[in-house]
Amino acid sequence: MGIPRLRAYAGPAVLSYGFRPFFLLGPLYACLSIVLWLPMYAGELDTYSAFVPVDWHIHEMLFGYLPAIVTGFLLTAIPNWTGRLPVQGLPLLWLVVLWLLGRVAVFFSADIGWQAAAVTDGSFLLAVAAVAAREIIAGRNWRNLKVLLPLAVLACANGAFHIEAHIQGASDVSRRLGMAAAIMLISIIGGRIIPSFTRNWLVRENPGRLPAPFGRLDMASIGISVSALAAWTFAPSNSVSGLLLATAAISQTWRLSRWAGERTSRDPLVLILHLAYAFVPLGLALLSASIFFPGIVPAEAGLHTLGAGAIGSMTLAVMARATLGHTGRQLRAGRPATFIFTAILVAALSRILGVFVPNDAIIHLAGAAWALAFGGFLLTYGVALTTPRAHAA
Repeated sequence: MGIPRLRAYAGPAVLSYGFRPFFLLGPLYACLSIVLWLPMYAGELDTYSAFVPVDWHIHEMLFGYLPAIVTGFLLTAIPNWTGRLPVQGLPLLWLVVLWLLGRVAVFFSADIGWQAAAVTDGSFLLAVAAVAAREIIAGRNWRNLKVLLPLAVLACANGAFHIEAHIQGASDVSRRLGMAAAIMLISIIGGRIIPSFTRNWLVRENPGRLPAPFGRLDMASIGISVSALAAWTFAPSNSVSGLLLATAAISQTWRLSRWAGERTSRDPLVLILHLAYAFVPLGLALLSASIFFPGIVPAEAGLHTLGAGAIGSMTLAVMARATLGHTGRQLRAGRPATFIFTAILVAALSRILGVFVPNDAIIHLAGAAWALAFGGFLLTYGVALTTPRAHAA
């Protein structure tokens, strides 16, 4: 008999599975933080943070919002990988509280001290990594240990961010290291779920060419991307880094082309995964171009492509699909979901355009679209996240 996915649980539905609280609070924080960031960007609002405003914005996207979504995903995926029971109830609540304390500590770090903020904030990712490692090792699911490597790098980058910002007054290497870890998580996890979900839909709805299975060429693409991002992290202006980034962009474009995304236009839930992943090679290409043509392509173009584009749209796409699937709802994107996906794409493309055409109206459009995307997610999926499963598993 297979191990049940859920033990008997009589507490609040929101604490019955890892994705529920983190997919609820993460988007809420993404929405609120950008609402705060826009007046900060305009110089009309200040924080009580030890970080300068731009560092607070970068930190809370990379080390605040993103870890919440990664945690929700891992705490939901690992039981499926290992056959073990999920983390729920009080242990899950402690992780949620730890994440919330980190957000408060960072915002008020000028008052409580940067060391206290760093310890409080950093403990969340370390706790998540420890819980994930325990479950994977106990389940003897050795092949998935590789997911912990970019998670560990993200945790190290977070600690380095606090130290670097305190010593130098602003982050530098640590922000690139955090971005590199985030993109490798997308490359590893996206490379698993996108072809799988695409294959499932195509077999049922649109027979024909299917995504190519994971193979050595995928491994080579991931390896090239790791090398390129590592070089860019520590030598962001070096021509060797630029060549590696260009090679990684080509390999990731080729990888994406093998997943038959052009055949999924009739299902927004599948199509958005391909569109989100497309920001990875585009971002790598823009970073490469910024090294060779700095007067034409600013480095911020690549950063916002990877941040607002790849991270923003991929996490939103994964949350929407996982919420429907794990709450017993039909895997179908109605008009609200289509609106959400459109809004996040508008936010990403507007923010990239805002780098090339500096204009407050474009920046505010990007911010408004971002807030609409994540606010729309909460309105669309909030009930599903906070109420019992629609039907038995």
